[in-house]
Parts: sequence; structure tokens; C-alpha cells
Amino acid sequence: MKVCFAVQRDDGMDSAVYGHFGSAPAFVVVDTERQSIDTVNNKDMIHIHGACNPIMALDGQNVDAVVVGGIGGGALRKLNAAGIKVYGSIAGTIKGNLDLLMTNRLLELSMKNTCAGHQGECGH
Repeated sequence: MKVCFAVQRDDGMDSAVYGHFGSAPAFVVVDTERQSIDTVNNKDMIHIHGACNPIMALDGQNVDAVVVGGIGGGALRKLNAAGIKVYGSIAGTIKGNLDLLMTNRLLELSMKNTCAGHQGECGH
């Protein structure tokens, strides 16, 4: 399984999960099968509100899931349409959230969990 985490900066498995998908400076992609970690700079970080292109942001990474502190409805819909599940982070780090995800303890986000009307950072 390939899991993408929105992050402020890459500190490996100790990276803090960022508060909002669209404005995250980078993504750390953890491949649980290959036990590898890759970092991707957000290719769509500067976008008009509501026009996030999550597949471009992920630089075409083929991920199964995204874990983030918050996400807008448009990005959530686009990720879900691509078959990517989105989960809300609970723990502060990638490692903590990955452990929770692997034991089915993270909430899969739906439209009722999305951010709305924020300027810059999310107001969730």
C-alpha cells in the first residue's frame, strides 16, 4: 500500500502531518510493501482556492491513500474519483498515523469533514 502524507517538511517517519492538503509544501509517500519513503514537492501549491489539482500536486504518484490534517471538498472529490481514500490525521507524525491507519483507527474523510471558507490555513 502506498500512503501519502501532507507535510511541512520531510523529517522521514517523524515528519509532522500538515494541516491542509492543498497548501502543503510537500508530500511524503510511504510504500508499506517495499518499505520505502519518497518525498514529492507539491507541484500545485500555488493554486486558486477551490481549484486544487491533487493528481498534479502529487506529481503523478500512484497512491492508495492520503493522510492529512484537513482538505477541501474539491480535492477530496478528485482524490476519491481517482480511487484514493483520504483519512484525517490523529497523531502528530507520519509514524503515529501510519500505525493507526494499519490498524483501521483513522477516520476516512467524507464531504462533511472537509474545510470550507478558509483563507490560507484551514479553519477545521
